[in-house]
Amino acid sequence: MKTLGELDPVLHSQLRLAVVSILIGTEEADFTFLKEKTGSTSGNLSVQLEKLSGEGYISIEKTFRNKRPLTTCRITPKGIRQFEIYVKSIQAYLKPGK
Repeated sequence: MKTLGELDPVLHSQLRLAVVSILIGTEEADFTFLKEKTGSTSGNLSVQLEKLSGEGYISIEKTFRNKRPLTTCRITPKGIRQFEIYVKSIQAYLKPGK
């Protein structure tokens, strides 16, 4: 777990940070929604979602809707904590000496 002042390399990736930021606001989103909001390719998004899931920042559920695959991502408590630490770390960099 990262501490205040350290920038979490998992979240420091632009696409992973975008995904977590979206999930912080929505709690869950499907793959298509995340792809549209981030402007990512399917392949790149899949890789980044697996990275976030592997670190425990999000959970991924794969189901079917009308015989079509549906991938739903949810922010985890660890993901929320790490995002909050990341934001505070960025704020600390913006206000040095305080």
